[in-house]
Amino acid sequence: MALTTKRVAQATKHGRYSDGHGLYLQVTHTGVKSWLLRYQVDGRERWMGLGPVRVFSLDEARAKARKAQQQLFDGIDPLEARKAERQAKALENARSKTFAEAMRECFDAHERKWRNPKHRQQFLSTMETYVLPNIGRLPVADIDQGLVLKCIEPIWLVKTETADRVRGRIEKVLDYAAVRGYRGGENPARWRGHLEHVLPPRSKVQKTKHHPALPYAELPTFLVTLGELGGVAAKALEFAILTAARTGEIIGATWQEIDLSAAVWTVPAVRMKAGKEHRVPLSDRALEILRTLPREDGNKFVFMANT
Repeated sequence: MALTTKRVAQATKHGRYSDGHGLYLQVTHTGVKSWLLRYQVDGRERWMGLGPVRVFSLDEARAKARKAQQQLFDGIDPLEARKAERQAKALENARSKTFAEAMRECFDAHERKWRNPKHRQQFLSTMETYVLPNIGRLPVADIDQGLVLKCIEPIWLVKTETADRVRGRIEKVLDYAAVRGYRGGENPARWRGHLEHVLPPRSKVQKTKHHPALPYAELPTFLVTLGELGGVAAKALEFAILTAARTGEIIGATWQEIDLSAAVWTVPAVRMKAGKEHRVPLSDRALEILRTLPREDGNKFVFMANT
């Protein structure tokens, strides 16, 4: 017997109530009511939800069921058709995402990989200066080689190192967007096979200029002079020379990492660029420097003037 509006309203017992032609009213144990359509495809039974009773009336549920049955008549599985429609809509929404939105997502996803706050800030500042004004509001799916060049070509000859870093950051964002399904195709910011054919290589534009190095023969004299200076900064520099450690490792060194009795400095993985724990043997002079350093209650750092 077909359902009526009154029967739908009065139905409270758990179960399914047929309206005919595959349309059912479903009542759950908790009293929630919804519409279901039962049909078969290649002899296989399928159930398709048509929405809750509080949203769709009996007449509206019948109309939805009729539309699905018409699809079946045309050889279309209504469940698969609805799934494909939702996927297409999701893809459309994803491809409408702007470059700025994709950049922010990429930054948030990779933020923990930057141990140095300065590097995180440089990523954002260079993008805000050279990239977002040009392509930030454009769909990330539409970013092509011409738009990438619009960001970096004006500074390639005058700020080559910065321009190349910006190029790499654009490449990272576009790779992220591709993995997320926001865009497809090749990455137009990639150097090899793409921009190398348009821009002159860095080696032809910017000559590498290394920081001047102290001649090895002058090192003993320099260390004597450094030792005479005193002060935490001078001792930190001498300690860095003796341990061949990076500046960031020296500045962030804590007393918990130092084992004076074993003459070993253990730098934890979280503070190492390679992400692996590093054990540094300490020479007699390195130990002497450590023993002469001042300490403060509540201050964990070895070189306090650098905290």
